[in-house]
Amino acid sequence: MKKKLSYIFVALVLALSVFTVFPRLQASSEEKEDATSGASAREYTDPSELKEEYDVVIIGAGGAGMAAAISAHDAGANVAILEKMPVAGGNTSKSSGGMNASETKFQKEQGIEDTNDLFYEETLKGGKGTNDPELLRYMVDHSAEAIDWLDSIGITLNNVTFSGGFSVARIHRPADGSAVGGYLVNGLYNNLMERNIPIFVNANVTEIIEKDGAAAGVKVMVNGEEKTVAAKSVIVASGGFGANMDLVTQYKPELDGYVTTNHEGATGDGIAMAQKLGADTVDMEQIQIHPTVYQENAFLVSEAIRGEGAILVNQQGSRFYNEMETRDNVSAAINGLEEQYAYIVFDQQLREHSKSIDTYESKGMVVKADSIEELAKALEVPAENLAATIESWNKFVEDQNDTDFGRTTAMERNISQAPYYAIKVSPGIHHTMGGLKINTNTEVLNKDGNAIPGLFAAGEVTGGIHGQNRMGGNAVADIIVFGRQAGEQSAAFAAQ
Repeated sequence: MKKKLSYIFVALVLALSVFTVFPRLQASSEEKEDATSGASAREYTDPSELKEEYDVVIIGAGGAGMAAAISAHDAGANVAILEKMPVAGGNTSKSSGGMNASETKFQKEQGIEDTNDLFYEETLKGGKGTNDPELLRYMVDHSAEAIDWLDSIGITLNNVTFSGGFSVARIHRPADGSAVGGYLVNGLYNNLMERNIPIFVNANVTEIIEKDGAAAGVKVMVNGEEKTVAAKSVIVASGGFGANMDLVTQYKPELDGYVTTNHEGATGDGIAMAQKLGADTVDMEQIQIHPTVYQENAFLVSEAIRGEGAILVNQQGSRFYNEMETRDNVSAAINGLEEQYAYIVFDQQLREHSKSIDTYESKGMVVKADSIEELAKALEVPAENLAATIESWNKFVEDQNDTDFGRTTAMERNISQAPYYAIKVSPGIHHTMGGLKINTNTEVLNKDGNAIPGLFAAGEVTGGIHGQNRMGGNAVADIIVFGRQAGEQSAAFAAQ
């Protein structure tokens, strides 16, 4: 037995030594980030491989940063990604909905009539008319192209459904209806590896270097040592500040005490660093709360569940609002309840159409019952009220006419097939609409409205695109459309 244990010990030592020799490092099993949320089980570039100079340095390995890296590389640039967290993915990993796009091939294949103009108008309405019109127009007009680009690199989003505030099915998801985040991060990561694009984790950028008024590289902490990396272009793709409660409450004090759906690295570092180069910001006070967040673990429940036909009920077992309204309005409706929480209610047929519910079940978020009466008992709501609510809803679906709250979308399925399910939700901090001011070339602008040479930005670190309220599914459109643009534009600048 002792001899057998000795062999096991030697084998373990040899196995561990492999990871000290090869240039790729696996993420630690002790990381706080959930391994199922994206690329935490992937390998990353050994810190010793970090060079002194690149054409393009990208700060942040979320969806925008990875899309930018792929596009910059494919445009001929020598690229590196620096990520302060121990894993790639950022908030993209936590995205549970999908990507909005209009006039796509997948919509056309499924007989869905949509136009870029309608997408633009409905997003502008959702943002209270305060969206930057040029940025919004660019995102909308390039959304179908972005869906095609993703499909061309093996990331297919062909399951199209409804999202709140939109009149047509526009949010694109993986074929099985699962959460877009992990699927997207894994697909982008695989494309980075195919191109041998280095991605350094635990690499905390502390400063963007300025030379002659232009961005010229970064200072980064790696293994406790500060290194200087020169670059012809720098892309800031470090995300928003939804996990920085000091900043959140500075701009919106009434959000003190709310849970946040953001990953812990969303602290606004990139905004602060760019400001030191004179960058302007916009809409910093516009911070979105999402209506359906499971409070115990601050996990977001996608509105795609409502987009497949779920309803919201209060503690009396009654509907109280149009579930497919915009996030700000649904959040306000829940906060207006005496109990300030609600239940998402759905049945087995919806369960089978939305694979993302697997994740919610695995986290203990879902209540399941064999009958409506048993579900009511588990939720401690009046059984007769819940039964009457579902009966009324089923009639609305049959007639395609919601006479209670005027819901007009996501009414393809009734709630009639056991088992029945519910998830308890309340609003939580979700997205920071404000950030660095950019133009459609993703160039970061100073307070005079002029581009800071060599400095680009994409994703949640930027502001202006979403106005006062982001529509569900538009963040993924934002990161892919403008991530690609940042990659192409930064590569072109570096080649000058």
